[in-house]
Amino acid sequence: MSLEYKFDTQLIIEGENLSEDKIDSYITNNIDGDCLLVAGDENLIRLHFHTNVPWKVIEYCNSLGEIYDIVIENMERQQAGLKG
Repeated sequence: MSLEYKFDTQLIIEGENLSEDKIDSYITNNIDGDCLLVAGDENLIRLHFHTNVPWKVIEYCNSLGEIYDIVIENMERQQAGLKG
């Protein structure tokens, strides 16, 4: 079974005047994927997103502040019982 979106992308953004709604809206309108979760406050946001272009998520989030705890897992490999 093939997944529509291969990479589970997770990270934390630390910055100032961060907006869950603006981040959610930008990603929804500009980066193809699903299962978007954006949670936090104006200084710290945790993001989770399934996409085939995780580098676009990283590039965008890096423009908002410092990013860390970046995890990109290949869900197709996980589904096959391999390390993601």
